[in-house]
Amino acid sequence: MDLVLKGRGVRITEQMKKKAEAKLAKIQRIDPHVSRLEVEVILEHNPRIEGSHRVEVACTRDRGVLRAHAAGQDFESALDQTIERLERQLVSYRGKLRSRRQAGPVA
Repeated sequence: MDLVLKGRGVRITEQMKKKAEAKLAKIQRIDPHVSRLEVEVILEHNPRIEGSHRVEVACTRDRGVLRAHAAGQDFESALDQTIERLERQLVSYRGKLRSRRQAGPVA
């Protein structure tokens, strides 16, 4: 699985990269068909925006792309929320595939 980290308005540090790798390893266990994860970290400088850090993840699979995003006060909280949303999408998608496979061909 390829992991690509991008930063807009923030510099990606080794610590951020290690935390992202550790937390996103869970995605690979849920769905082994994930080939690429693109993580974009955006720092909002506008004080009116509540969550100053925004994380967007694009998960590339064999048959399409799943996307999730979230905002938080720091990088870790935003990443946790994003991973939660992406996990929910993957589990739902895999459940749909499983139910189709078990239903068999439609006559």
